[in-house]
Amino acid sequence: MTPQADPVDHELIEAAAHVAATRCRGDNHTMAAAARARDGRIITAVNAYHFTGGPCAELVAIGTAAAQGAYELDTIVAVGDRDRGVVPPCGRCRQVLLDYFPAINVIVGTGNGPRTLPITALLPESYIWSDHQLDDA
Repeated sequence: MTPQADPVDHELIEAAAHVAATRCRGDNHTMAAAARARDGRIITAVNAYHFTGGPCAELVAIGTAAAQGAYELDTIVAVGDRDRGVVPPCGRCRQVLLDYFPAINVIVGTGNGPRTLPITALLPESYIWSDHQLDDA
């Protein structure tokens, strides 16, 4: 069964697209993310690409949100530079988003336009890190 999509937060997409268009320069910063905090604030970020790896825009957004005191995120989206539009999160970002915010919604792009899905729809039958930690005895 296909999960029901929630309404799309177009303001969030526009915020990420603006950052992608104005702040992504060269190969080091090619993706932007925008996340909506539970209090309504929009947090934006860009990725930090490096040949050794590096954080995706979604992960930078999580850290930026925490630095600004926003510990609860409701929705997140990533947008590529050079007008690539909405890009779904990679596997690592999906897992981190699930572990940090198990109820977060993610905006993904489709052939029919963007749609909003719960993170659990992007990681069915997923491993949840906190569920497998041992309690201190």
